Amino acid sequence: MAYDEDLAYRIRELLAGQAGLDERSMFGGLAFLLDGNMAVCASGRGGLMVRVPPDETAEYLSAAHTTPMVMGGRETRGWIRVDAAGISTKAALRRWVDVGAARARELPPKG
Repeated sequence: MAYDEDLAYRIRELLAGQAGLDERSMFGGLAFLLDGNMAVCASGRGGLMVRVPPDETAEYLSAAHTTPMVMGGRETRGWIRVDAAGISTKAALRRWVDVGAARARELPPKG
């Protein structure tokens, strides 16, 4: 399944003007990176992948419409999935994009 191009456009709109913004095809979706660190991704499986502080993963998973990020059969701390219902409005999407962007900005820039 290809990523949702409308979702990618909506993310692009929210991140417009951010320094160090880049887009890359990753994980079957379209990833949005800040200074080389992935912040969010319009997932090829639908919905949004969001980078969160690893020690706060469980807290973010208590929000509606979220599930653990699973890669290689294992849950990945520091990442969650938000399904389409959880990002249906601009305000809801902004919340998750802001979370991912803030976490990406906490990391050292990648060259």
